[in-house]
Amino acid sequence: MQPLLTITTISKAYGSLTACDRISFDLYPGQVLGIIGESGSGKSTLLRAIAGQVSLDAGDMAYRDRQDHWLDLRTLPEPQRRRLMRSEWGFVQQNPRDGLRMRVTAGANIGERLLDVGARHYGDIRREAAHWLDQVEIPEARLDDLPSTFSGGMQQRLQLARILVTRPRLVLMDEPTGGLDVSVQARLLDLLRSLVHTLHLSVILVTHDIGVVRLLADRLLVMQQGQVVESGLTDQVLDDPQHPYTQQLVSATLVP
Repeated sequence: MQPLLTITTISKAYGSLTACDRISFDLYPGQVLGIIGESGSGKSTLLRAIAGQVSLDAGDMAYRDRQDHWLDLRTLPEPQRRRLMRSEWGFVQQNPRDGLRMRVTAGANIGERLLDVGARHYGDIRREAAHWLDQVEIPEARLDDLPSTFSGGMQQRLQLARILVTRPRLVLMDEPTGGLDVSVQARLLDLLRSLVHTLHLSVILVTHDIGVVRLLADRLLVMQQGQVVESGLTDQVLDDPQHPYTQQLVSATLVP
């Protein structure tokens, strides 16, 4: 099987601070890759670099699109990158307000993504928006409500619906359960796991929460000070950590 995304020795520094240091990995169709590390480890910089929000100092990134063409993400023209983010990719923000338009209705938030990929029939767009509200467990009756009237957990689920309506192949997630209380987190994680499996999504998931990656991720990268210090199958890395930093992260979660 060919990878969907190939990252090769990418690096990014801010002055004397190296945020990403020669990081390489492949992501395959239907695979969830978790990236964990403490604050400042470089995991969010890595995610933003893949999304094109951060310019790299070195390395290569290539993505295989729906037409089976390899795209060089470092040289991709900005209009093509924006089109890619609106169709084949999605970015789940930690704060859902950053991923939603708060002044338009829930249905309009979802419908905008459909307009971006060429949908024009109002009735079809509205039906599809209602369908995706149902998929993320939001009542259809909330279709014409503003996101500001939703709870934090519902806003995060609405952000998911907005992204998934175009059936993306790759979804980037930045701390998707951050800021939510424990019961809401559990419900969202169950939903994410179900959607990832049902839609055969490829996901890059950045989090500091080992419980989240254990539940969702197939493979794991552990980052410290801009470097990947350990990688492998999630259960293997978490159940038998080899690097002292990974051992420290795992033991910290076991303390009552």
